[in-house]
Amino acid sequence: QTVSLCPQLAKEEGLWLSLGGFHESSDTEGKIYNTHALLDDSGNLIAAYRKLHLFDVDYDGGFKESNSTLKGQEALLVCDTPVGNLGLTTCYDVRFPELFTALRDAGAHVILVPSAFMPTTGAAHWEVLLRARAIETQCYVAAAAQYGEHNEKRSSYGHAMIVDPWGTVVSDLGPEGSGVGISDVDSELMERVRTRMPVMSHRRRDILAIEIGENGTKLKKVSPNGTSISSL
Repeated sequence: QTVSLCPQLAKEEGLWLSLGGFHESSDTEGKIYNTHALLDDSGNLIAAYRKLHLFDVDYDGGFKESNSTLKGQEALLVCDTPVGNLGLTTCYDVRFPELFTALRDAGAHVILVPSAFMPTTGAAHWEVLLRARAIETQCYVAAAAQYGEHNEKRSSYGHAMIVDPWGTVVSDLGPEGSGVGISDVDSELMERVRTRMPVMSHRRRDILAIEIGENGTKLKKVSPNGTSISSL
């Protein structure tokens, strides 16, 4: 019911919606994908990113996502949205800077990270990781976040957050309660940061190169109408 209401909500409010993660069925019995869906302001499904990195970690009682979930097989950039090019990620992906660097290389301006961080890892690492990814890529990083107790075995840290390309936290919704964090995507700030500190041009690609998948074909670009632009 929640999924079916989202296109209607996007259309009624005239908003693009980043929704993640949903359980997407697969052809493998007993397994799903953890999927981040992007809807445009007409309620159309523009892109669906399947989470690449699965959370098999021994904190807060332990969690083994791979018991029920399949790994995604490609990174995803949505081009030419109203706020620029959007890189799609999910939760635990934030610990893998090579994915974020690949999205920036492909042209990202904003990277989305819908999440449900656990309390212990959230308190220790959540803000640090989001700020690091924003500073490294010189992108806006926007991370919706679940909060509170879901059941007797599972709680989430909260602190939905937006970080600008300089690494400044421009919105933090705190540990409890629903809310909306708002920030302009300041293209002049982004350009100024990237021009004055051109880290991407300083990277030693001759020494340290990020290879995207086998033969470099695992990062997909799609347009706002949902069609594939290219695979990198």
